Amino acid sequence: MEIDVLAENRKIADENHELLKRNGIKSIDVMGSIGSGKTALIERIASEMIKKGKRPAAIAGDVAGQDDYNRFRSLGIPAININTGKECHLDAHLISHALEKLDLESIDFLFIENVGNLVCPADFPLGTDKRLVVISVTEGDDMVRKHPLIFSVADVAALNKIDLVPYLDVDPQRITDDYQKITKNKTLHLISVKTGAGIPDLLKDLEVDF
Repeated sequence: MEIDVLAENRKIADENHELLKRNGIKSIDVMGSIGSGKTALIERIASEMIKKGKRPAAIAGDVAGQDDYNRFRSLGIPAININTGKECHLDAHLISHALEKLDLESIDFLFIENVGNLVCPADFPLGTDKRLVVISVTEGDDMVRKHPLIFSVADVAALNKIDLVPYLDVDPQRITDDYQKITKNKTLHLISVKTGAGIPDLLKDLEVDF
């Protein structure tokens, strides 16, 4: 049964990807735990896109509430809110229905903020061009080795809030080493959404150009 569920999800994810591609929309699935800075990162990138004349939109996934959705709407961008109830991740079927509610002809980039979790989203691709996982130094230096799957399936990873390192007993190099062991030496981007440090290189790795 689990195999069937995952296979069906992949099928719908492929359909989502084709729909977005036909409409010329690039997309990123932003995964990570609660408090890692996913929403703030999306806000920062989307704001820069708007300044450059790009047309971003966002899908906000949460178990309950619409806090992130409200933040996206406050930027003036199209947004859809998805509450999963008891589910700890978004799936391709939920995204397919969300896409039906968006005017795809009026956007050229889509951010999908997944439910805050480092376990469940790994098995459920949504049909985006890239999958990004965001963690922060405030979560400790064992996050990568405790959750290897999500880092192995993500295309890109970022360690946020590096501006706080001087105030914490955390070693970013240890986190980087763990990540490179799992991913065979891929780059872990050390970033600060607050200061902007590391974000240009992150966007380059995500193939986001604006």
